Amino acid sequence: MFAATFFDGEGWREGVIDLVDGRLLLRDGPAPADTPRLDGAIVGGFTDHHVHLQLVDHTRLTSSTLGRVVDLGANPEVVAQLAVHNSSKNSPGAGSGTTSTPRTSVLEELRTPHPVRIDFAGAFLTPVGGYPSDRDWAPDGSVREIADAASAARAVAEMADAGASCIKVASNRSAGPVFDDALFRVIVELAAASDLDVTAHAEGRGEAQRVARLGARRLAHAPFTERLSDDEIAAQAASASWISTLAIHSGADLTIALHNVRRFHAAGGTVLYGTDMGNGPTPVGVNGAELRALRDAGLDDAALLRALAPCDPRDPSTLLLLLPGATADPLLARPLTPADLKV
Repeated sequence: MFAATFFDGEGWREGVIDLVDGRLLLRDGPAPADTPRLDGAIVGGFTDHHVHLQLVDHTRLTSSTLGRVVDLGANPEVVAQLAVHNSSKNSPGAGSGTTSTPRTSVLEELRTPHPVRIDFAGAFLTPVGGYPSDRDWAPDGSVREIADAASAARAVAEMADAGASCIKVASNRSAGPVFDDALFRVIVELAAASDLDVTAHAEGRGEAQRVARLGARRLAHAPFTERLSDDEIAAQAASASWISTLAIHSGADLTIALHNVRRFHAAGGTVLYGTDMGNGPTPVGVNGAELRALRDAGLDDAALLRALAPCDPRDPSTLLLLLPGATADPLLARPLTPADLKV
C-alpha cells in the first residue's frame, strides 16, 4: 500500500494505491500514518476526442497511454463492433450494434492487457454531394447523404441504434454543399431527442460561427479558416467545446487555429485534446506534436490534463498511468505496474 496523489479529471486529490489479487486499485482517502508515498502521480488513461479507427491499425491503441477514444466518422456497424472495449464483461455476440453476427474475432483483437473505451459518432451526415462523400479515404458505409428531414431522421435513428455517443455533421463549405439552417436545426433536434449532441466539422468562412449558432455543441476542429472576432470567441466559449486537432495543420491554417484556440481558452472555453487520428501519418497513441501545439496556445499543465480528459483512475477497469517524479508532462506518462509499489 502506498499513499498517492492522483488527478480526478479536474484537480489533484489524495488516495491510496494497493495491489489486490494481482490488480492495482486506487481509492480515495488519507493513507494510514507511516505509509510510504508513491514517487510520482497517478492519472487514468487519456482521451483522444477525434479519431478514425478504420484509417489506422486500431490494435496498437492497447499499447498506448490512451484509455478512451472518440471515433468521428466510420461505418457504424464496423465501429460498433470495435467498441467492444472490455472483453472481460462481454461474450461473443454482445456489445453495441444492430447486428447479431458473432464478434469473436473482434473480441480477440481487443483482448489485451488494458482495454480502450471506444465511443463513436458512426457515419458522417452530409448533404447530397457534400464532404466527404467524394473522398477516396472515406470507408465504405461511412457517409450518409441527407436530402431532407425524413432522410435525416432515418440516419440519426440508425446511428443511435448502433450505439453512437454523438452525431457527426459535415459542414465543409470549402469542399462542397452544406446544410441550410433549417435542415441543420432539424438534425440537432433529432439528435437531442435521442440524448445525443451534434459534433460538426466546420470549414469555410463563417461556418464555425453558423454551426454553433444552430446548436452544434462541439467543433471537430478548432476553427482554422479565419480568425474569429472577440465577440465570436466569447459566444463560442459560452456554447460549444472545441477539439484541438492543431497538429494536422501547417502554415497559415496553423497560425489561425493557434490564435483562435489561445483566445478561446483565455475566454474560458473548453478545449479538448484530439488529433484527427488517421488523417495522414498520425501516431496511434498520444501525439506529442498536438500537446506541444496546445502548450503554444497557452494551456498550462492543469489545463492540458483537463483537455486530455483522463479516465477516472478509481475505476477498476481503467488503465492507470504514472507521471514520474514531480512532472505533469503527459508525454512522460507510462503504465503503472506492480513493480512501482515495491519499497
